Amino acid sequence: MSSPQHSSAANAYARSLLELSNETGSAEVIGQELMELLEALDQDPSFATFLSSPAIGTKERQDVLDRAIRPQVSPLLANFLGVLNEHNRLGDLGEVASSFADLLRQQLGKVDVDVVLPHAIDAAEQETIRQQVSRALGKEASINVSIDESIIGGIVLQIGDKRIDGSVKAQLDSLKQRLLASRQLA
Repeated sequence: MSSPQHSSAANAYARSLLELSNETGSAEVIGQELMELLEALDQDPSFATFLSSPAIGTKERQDVLDRAIRPQVSPLLANFLGVLNEHNRLGDLGEVASSFADLLRQQLGKVDVDVVLPHAIDAAEQETIRQQVSRALGKEASINVSIDESIIGGIVLQIGDKRIDGSVKAQLDSLKQRLLASRQLA
């Protein structure tokens, strides 16, 4: 299963890293290390530029990786970064890490769900919705709640590319379409 929003190269590298980390039982650790590495690169954009610059030789980048990053990460991730370096793909590290995170979440049975409501709700109500969605999907849901008063009432769920619209607005629109269709038949 690949992540459609990522390039095929990023997905391929991410899948390979996930398979290797599964063999060593370190998938979650690798995922955490990748996120920490990306945070560090965000804080030091010049280092990120250095790692992805075609003007820097592979050997020079590898020396820096060995000195600066290898001691901070697991051997598997250090070796993986070396492979990305050899293939001039360190500039894709963010996309590879994002694809890895998506694949890991899928593997762990987790899913992100966007929830649209007509009004704000408290944390307890959000947790109730999260539990109900998790139960319905058979996966651990992580919800992101947003407010859209135009839906009038009900709820709209966005799960990946699937949209479940249980809003009052959608029901009214559907009723309107049926009335218009029946009017044309008469």
